[in-house]
This record gives sequence, C-alpha cells and structure tokens, in this order.
Amino acid sequence: MPGIPRRYSHFVFGVIQSGLTSLVATAIASFPAETALLFVQHWLVSWLIAWTTMLPIVLLAAPAIRAFSLRLTRDEAAA
Repeated sequence: MPGIPRRYSHFVFGVIQSGLTSLVATAIASFPAETALLFVQHWLVSWLIAWTTMLPIVLLAAPAIRAFSLRLTRDEAAA
C-alpha cells in the first residue's frame, strides 16, 4: 500500500470516487457505438473529459455532502 498520510484521505477518496463514477457513466453513454473500436475511442475521450470535470467538484462537494448526511442521520448508540 502507498504510504499516503491519512490527512489526505479526502483527496484519495475524491480521485477514486470521481474516476469510478465517470468511468461507469461514460461507458453507459458510449454503449450505442457501432463497433468495439469506436466504443473504446468514444469512451476514453468522454471519460477523460468527465473525470477532469468531476474531480474538482467531488473534492469540493464531498465534505459538505458528508456533513449534510451526518445531520440527516443519527448515531445508533444514541437512540
């Protein structure tokens, strides 16, 4: 495992999450391609555009979404 300090886990999470989400979304959008080669070409270009767009959004939005989800939920031990 890489020795990335835990204080950067937010960034590691953001990179993985945005990469996976954009990978799946662009694969679905590229699926109607006529040939496998056209699918791969379209998917790769679309994925790179989507990932570079989503990465800063995820990195900025994740802390707010986490805080909001914590407000919407309760600790089971406190119930």
